[in-house]
Amino acid sequence: MKPCAILTDIEGTTSSIAFVKEVLFPYARRVLPQYVASHGREPEVRRWLDQVAAENGGLCSDAMISEVLLGWIDEDRKHTALKALQGLLWEEGYRRGDFKAHVYPDAVARLQLWKSRGHDLSVYSSGSVPAQKLFFGHSEAGDLRPLFSQWFDTEIGGKREADSYRQILGRLERPAEEVVFLSDVVEELDAARDAGLATVLLDRRSDYPTPRLGEATHDHRRVERFDELSLD
Repeated sequence: MKPCAILTDIEGTTSSIAFVKEVLFPYARRVLPQYVASHGREPEVRRWLDQVAAENGGLCSDAMISEVLLGWIDEDRKHTALKALQGLLWEEGYRRGDFKAHVYPDAVARLQLWKSRGHDLSVYSSGSVPAQKLFFGHSEAGDLRPLFSQWFDTEIGGKREADSYRQILGRLERPAEEVVFLSDVVEELDAARDAGLATVLLDRRSDYPTPRLGEATHDHRRVERFDELSLD
């Protein structure tokens, strides 16, 4: 397998699930009501608040919208408006130095190696593109954004839908056989494979204590670390 392009997920793949669940999500839940109150009139924030209001019967106050958003955080709902607003408020946290994004050292080293060898790297995550760039721009390993050429989120489609990966192939301007998708979620890999991409399951012990083996892999190639994956 010698793909010319690597498309990678973030949470559970390049980075710990625990960082998102134990740092980013609690931070968002804690500061969201005040963030909405302070920034609700700004056009980029208002756009998403109005979308949430319209989808929930025309909510009449930002406080009510905040309650809906907090419920979605508790549900871990993958809603584009929530992801966009989380990205905006996380930006403040990153810039203040409240936290830095976790990235596994083996992922950093291998991504840098692939980039140096001419492979094209892109990101596809349920988090918004601005949130992705903040994440890699403020990582424990420094600013990793220059490694990636393109960024994709759920505005292009759901990660468990094959058509989303077909749309991404169009943006990458590459045939499916030249692209490999890395993820910790088997159902996402299934969708990518249906679109013709090569696939690799990241099954990290720190995120998945019980190994996913045999039928649980859905016949996707399985590795536990990035340095177990050779593309040459």
